[in-house]
Amino acid sequence: MTKKVELLAPAGDLMKLKYAIAYGADALYAGVPRFSLRARENDFNNESIEEAVKTAHQSDKKIYLTLNIFPHNRKIDSFIDALCWMEKLEPDAIIVSDPGMIYLSQKYCPSIPIHLSTQANTVNWVSVKFWYEQGVHRIILSRELSIDEISEIKDKVPDIEIESFVHGAICVAYSGRCLLSNYFSHRDPNQGTCAHSCRWDYKIYSEDDFSDTDSYQELEGNYFIEEKDRPGQLLPIDEDENGTYIMNSRDLCAIHLLDRMKKAGIDSFKIEGRNKSIYYVSTITRAYRKAIDNLEAGLPFDENLEKEMFAVANRGYITGFLEKNPRQLGENFQFSHSGNKTHQFSAIVNKIGKDHGRARLAVRNRFEKGDKMEAFSPSGTIEFEVNEIISLEGEPLLVAHGGGKDVMINLPESADEYTLIRKPLVRADQEKQVNISAETRDDLE
Repeated sequence: MTKKVELLAPAGDLMKLKYAIAYGADALYAGVPRFSLRARENDFNNESIEEAVKTAHQSDKKIYLTLNIFPHNRKIDSFIDALCWMEKLEPDAIIVSDPGMIYLSQKYCPSIPIHLSTQANTVNWVSVKFWYEQGVHRIILSRELSIDEISEIKDKVPDIEIESFVHGAICVAYSGRCLLSNYFSHRDPNQGTCAHSCRWDYKIYSEDDFSDTDSYQELEGNYFIEEKDRPGQLLPIDEDENGTYIMNSRDLCAIHLLDRMKKAGIDSFKIEGRNKSIYYVSTITRAYRKAIDNLEAGLPFDENLEKEMFAVANRGYITGFLEKNPRQLGENFQFSHSGNKTHQFSAIVNKIGKDHGRARLAVRNRFEKGDKMEAFSPSGTIEFEVNEIISLEGEPLLVAHGGGKDVMINLPESADEYTLIRKPLVRADQEKQVNISAETRDDLE
């Protein structure tokens, strides 16, 4: 019997973990405070990590704890303390990058399997074999590999588990090992405090812009960038494209490549996004769950799932290095911000009445009485119209304001406790945007 591929979803906090489980994840990964490369955005503490492990196991799901920083000497003792704590916690695996931390993990919590983080930049079968012989249970491969290369790795080292990213943000640096943030803002990405300098809003200048300005006479180069919050601090670049966000790579989307990736021997499909919203985690997890279930059942790929990728904010999609080098495709970067989406996340359903009618919502973005909405749940999506908005005090409202007080509305009968409310965005370019994505995908194939 063929082994079923795992869908691995991000858990930025306990609530996101519960939604990821509800929307179809087989396993979750969560960052341990101080030792994860999402240290600044990590909402977990030791107590909630313990609750996360318990919740996952009660749901018969696996959970992997991330300790993938490259720690300096001052963090070693506390790292050991964390390992001893996790030995009692019994997660299904720990995700580690640094060879020294792998050594310590095997010494202080030998019963917990080790997954080698993508930060270790594993790109060839010899390295995979080396780590396998060191006792590593799973390799999270570098994002710079093609499906063919992954297939060769699995052929050469068939006994090790292979995990690969299928969706989410891509770093402009080599597998995330970046120094830009440290250089610009003294926040080290390799210590978990990335400032995401590649996402900043940059303006491009040419040398002609400063030909008559004495203050810029000492600058060398043809082009310069200036971040909007740091006026006057110009950095020379070798770049002649027009636009901003010059280091902001497109997002990875491999939902239509899952068949090939499974045949290549990948054991776990990983979604990136521990600091993304509940809506993002739920939407993307549900789509990949459906795609994997169809794949396991021998059904053809459902193209509607690809359209669902645009229901969340994105930077435009690309298949990364999975098919070939993005430069060969001519689309390694997109000069835009996170503005491409077909739906707006409107509310979280907090409580549903016993008659499955009126529900209490935590409003995230504004919506009005009469708006056409969608109740988005693990079981499906149902369109409905907001026929009333009621305050908790019982007063009728015309508008529910984002970030304001909770309100009550009537929901379709199928709504459950994990239902989310979203609003379709009607734009003239909306259908064109989705179709362009599909055409681009066809060109790649």
